[in-house]
Amino acid sequence: MDAYTAADCRRAADSAEVETRNLLLISIVASLLRSQSTFAQSTPQATQIHIAGWTVSGSLRLRFEDWHFFETQAGDTEYGYGASLFRLAIGRQFKSQDWLFELAQPTLIGLPDRAIAPPPQGQLGFGGSYFAANPDHAFGVFLKQGFVRFKDIGGDKASNLRLGRFEFGDGLEITPEGALGSVIRDRVANRLIGNFGFTHVGRSLDGLHFSRGASDTNFTFVAARPTEGVYQVRGMKELNVEIVYGALTRTVRSFGEAQGRIFATYYRDGRDVVKTDNRPLVLRADDHSKIGITTLGGNYVHVFDAGIDKADVLVWGAVQTGSWGVIDHRAHAIAAEAGYQLANAKLKPWLRGGYFRGSGDDDPSDDVHRTFFQELPTPRPFARFPLYNLMNNEDGFAELTLSPHRHWTLRTEAHSLNLASRRDLWYVGGGAFQKQTFGYTGRPSGGQKRFANVFDFSADYQLDSQTTLTFYLARANGKAVVRNVFPEGQNAMLGYLELTRRF
Repeated sequence: MDAYTAADCRRAADSAEVETRNLLLISIVASLLRSQSTFAQSTPQATQIHIAGWTVSGSLRLRFEDWHFFETQAGDTEYGYGASLFRLAIGRQFKSQDWLFELAQPTLIGLPDRAIAPPPQGQLGFGGSYFAANPDHAFGVFLKQGFVRFKDIGGDKASNLRLGRFEFGDGLEITPEGALGSVIRDRVANRLIGNFGFTHVGRSLDGLHFSRGASDTNFTFVAARPTEGVYQVRGMKELNVEIVYGALTRTVRSFGEAQGRIFATYYRDGRDVVKTDNRPLVLRADDHSKIGITTLGGNYVHVFDAGIDKADVLVWGAVQTGSWGVIDHRAHAIAAEAGYQLANAKLKPWLRGGYFRGSGDDDPSDDVHRTFFQELPTPRPFARFPLYNLMNNEDGFAELTLSPHRHWTLRTEAHSLNLASRRDLWYVGGGAFQKQTFGYTGRPSGGQKRFANVFDFSADYQLDSQTTLTFYLARANGKAVVRNVFPEGQNAMLGYLELTRRF
């Protein structure tokens, strides 16, 4: 009887907690809609702030996330928390130079303190990740960007050089308007190097960024070190990690629009941390050697007329070689996608689909690491429900985007996910962000390949030219890999509401 009463009370308490969280979300939605509706009517266009020749700009992003992770009794899998990210920049343009200084102030509100379970279950969603990275504080202030850009170097008007701290994403060297630019931004950029802007802190680079080119051809070179951040609200210090990137990008406007890019990166990780891979822990803990990986790759995107509407194709590929600590590294990844857009229809439906494969390691006992390594990416565009990344991953997906009104964008995706190798791990993460942790985590596959089916929906509403409201909801139906780690429940959900205001 006492046991029954305790369990009953526990269920009542859980129900009350969920109800309270839902009421809080509804309250936030209602207040944001009321305040932003009034704001949009009273200030249809923001006014730039100028102080002694300098321009002040910034943004405020508010988000409430509601998680229901795969079930376990070892930690909290149902929770909600809020976060804000305030960015304030001041810049000035001169004839031969541009200057920019930007501060970032992230705040995490109501993080769950029990959303971490013992291995192999680990962090139970982003709430656990943020709490693990910030166990004693949830407020930070740091220099997000601070650089000088030299223009028209040596009289060459096509060249410029940034020195200092800046944000960078690979594949964004030339971003045309229209469908070609959309495919590049959504499905090419940030696969290997990005600012991980979906997190409430993000990542910057300290170093140099050289670019030379016009609207059709560009050469880019970057040599830098990443900063801390991402999940950790302290983002000021840089890490003992180097990234070198070079790319040649060409846009062609015949038979529609097309863009091709060839690129190379070199990644070096000099931190003495335990690497995440499928070797036994005793071998990984004894491996204090550095990681040095060279990646060679390219991509091609083509948008062309197909009848009265438009079609698009994308191919992307990369091969990797180098050293993974004391063993060699050899890996690869490929992506192929296609789409068709009814640009003249009322809802402007755009249907796309594709396949991605990032290699996994089939033999943890040999002297070669074969898991595709994602370096310092922004995983979010390729895994909107952040349960996985592109390492040891097979992803067949379909995507539908609708534009029922100029203020609305609706999008839904369906993913069939499997591991590339059943002898490798289920990987999660977006790269180095602390000196004491590797930046990627891995869970055992249990000798299985079938991972999950993921379905999601997002709605973006542009209240005015500076204000965007986003709603997102996703569900994952776990398969054999998930069942091996979370036998108590293989379904997960994530919902969030986000407001972004720029000035």
